[in-house]
Amino acid sequence: MNQASRNIPTVSLLKFLRHSTNIVKNPLPFHHRNFEEKGDTFRLNIGISRSVIFSRDAGMLEYVLQKNQKNYIKSEIQTKDLAKYVGKGLLTSDGEHWRKQRKLIQPAFHKKQLANLLETIRQAILTEFDRIQTGKEIDVFPVFNDLAFQTVVKSLFSSAANQEEINRLQFITESAQKMLVRELRQPYLRWWFRVSGKLDKYLRLTAESREILKRIVNERRTSQKKYGDLLDMLLEAKYDDGSFMDDEQLIDEILILFVAGHETTSNALTFTCELLALHPEWQEKIYKEAIELSGRELGLMEIVTNAFITQQVLEEAMRLYPPAYFIDRVNIEADQFEGKRFEPGSSLLFSVYEVHRHPNLWEKPDEFNPDRFRDGGKKFSSQYFPFGAGPRKCIGNNFAMFEMVIALQELILRYEILPISSQIEIKPLITLKPKNAILKLTERG
Repeated sequence: MNQASRNIPTVSLLKFLRHSTNIVKNPLPFHHRNFEEKGDTFRLNIGISRSVIFSRDAGMLEYVLQKNQKNYIKSEIQTKDLAKYVGKGLLTSDGEHWRKQRKLIQPAFHKKQLANLLETIRQAILTEFDRIQTGKEIDVFPVFNDLAFQTVVKSLFSSAANQEEINRLQFITESAQKMLVRELRQPYLRWWFRVSGKLDKYLRLTAESREILKRIVNERRTSQKKYGDLLDMLLEAKYDDGSFMDDEQLIDEILILFVAGHETTSNALTFTCELLALHPEWQEKIYKEAIELSGRELGLMEIVTNAFITQQVLEEAMRLYPPAYFIDRVNIEADQFEGKRFEPGSSLLFSVYEVHRHPNLWEKPDEFNPDRFRDGGKKFSSQYFPFGAGPRKCIGNNFAMFEMVIALQELILRYEILPISSQIEIKPLITLKPKNAILKLTERG
């Protein structure tokens, strides 16, 4: 073992292989045991000469994402594995290309711009809620999954995409993600995925989605009409030299918005509803707040930004069940943090799930207590990372929060949420997904 590795406790390859079957199903209990035994940072050997450094050290995560972020890049999971399905957009790029794209796209997600989209978002949400079957046990995840995808599509395209195209885009987006999970969880089968043609099948699907998007973009360009949606903003955005995004780059960014913009939101809303089912007193608080705000004749942006109780509930739900439950980075040059040294090219994987439940950082960390966010989330900024942190913090964090506040208030105004089970089950894939989110919704009298 080299000097750089000596100061980080190691979990052996043998232990990793012994637990590999359970790790494929759910790696979180395995990692939790290692954190409890080895401390907040450990090295896991996953091959003869391959290892990953796992950490739940909030200070180290803040250092990597903010204080020394220039020395850290994303791992190949995003820059290569995911990129082959969605292209080189904000989520999957690094370096100068990323900086150029971030600067170009950032204004489209400014609060003033998002204010124009809020009614579109609300209408997309209400359309999905009209389809809810009340008074019977239902899995609410598909409801929120469809809702979140429809919201992204309507915010992007207004009415430019027909329902058949929207359904096809959603199917392809979700199919590609399932395939990527298989590739990452079963790396020893990658050769088979290639030889059997399975990989080609999914790459052909993503090519089909690009063709659908090209048609929508071309129609918008030739129509010369303005809709004030995200597509208009992306088409009008100019680089420093006055040039526009080319079509391939534009489609890369749209695909990234599909991936990043719908799954994390649907996960968060589902977990929030499961928690509310078990804590009906918070449903009543949201209901009273929604009634009070709607009676003040406020605009939609004012309602959303003044829905403090609803925001608290969402923030606490994302603390307990962060959709982006791991953050990965690779250091370019050798680095150290509090005596731990990292040789160049070390793979670092931070467990946001563990940081958010760390007993030294949170009082009664496993309890659902939205009151801890009563004064907002700023006081927890060095230990709370639902949207990441630093220059690469999720560009759509305001969009996601506005959408979730509207969805939660509209849901609670219509329905009471009843639990079927006292357990909340999880399915950790690329994001932290809910499993068996069976609830009953009854109409308010």
